[in-house]
Amino acid sequence: MPRLVAFSASTNRPSRTRGLVEAVAAEVARHRCVEVKVFDLLDAGPGLGATSRAALPLPAARIIEAIEGADALIVGTPVHQGSYSGLFKHVFDFVDPAALAGKPVALTATGGGLRHALVVEHGLRPLFGFFAAHIAPTSVYAGADEIVAGAVVDALVADRVAAAARELSLLMGAAASGRMAAQAAPAA
Repeated sequence: MPRLVAFSASTNRPSRTRGLVEAVAAEVARHRCVEVKVFDLLDAGPGLGATSRAALPLPAARIIEAIEGADALIVGTPVHQGSYSGLFKHVFDFVDPAALAGKPVALTATGGGLRHALVVEHGLRPLFGFFAAHIAPTSVYAGADEIVAGAVVDALVADRVAAAARELSLLMGAAASGRMAAQAAPAA
C-alpha cells in the first residue's frame, strides 16, 4: 500500500495547519487506498536545532526517515512574517534531495489573512522545485476564518483541498506506474 506522509510544521496542537494537511490526506484516501501517517513539528521533540543529521534525536530522525521513505507527501506550514516556518525549512535541510526527486507533493499553508497566500507559490513551490519533487499544480492556503476547530469551513478552500488531493492521487498513480515500468525493463 502506498505510504502518504502529511507533515504539519505548526508548533501548536491542535493547529489549523494540521487540520489542513489532514483534510487533504482524507481526500486523497477517498481516491486511492493509502497508508496515511501524520506528523506535527512537535513530534520531533526538543533537539531539532541540531546542526547535523547524525545529531538529531530519535523522534526527529524518524520524521526525516518517514518523509524520505514516503511514496507521496502533503506538507503544511503556518506563515510567519511572510514566509514558511524556519523550523519547517530546518526539517527539510536534513532531507536527502535524492529522496524527494520525483516524489509527488501537495503544498499547503495557513496564515492570518490573504496577504500571506502567496507564500505557497513564492516560498514552498521553489523549495520543492529544488528537490525536483512532482508538485501538485493546485496548492492550498487557508486564512484564519477558513479553518475552524481543525475543519475546513470555507467552500473555496474545500474546493482547492479536493483539487489538490485529486492531483496528488494522479501523481501517485503516475509515479507507481513509472516504478513498475522501470522494474519490468530489461537491464542494459
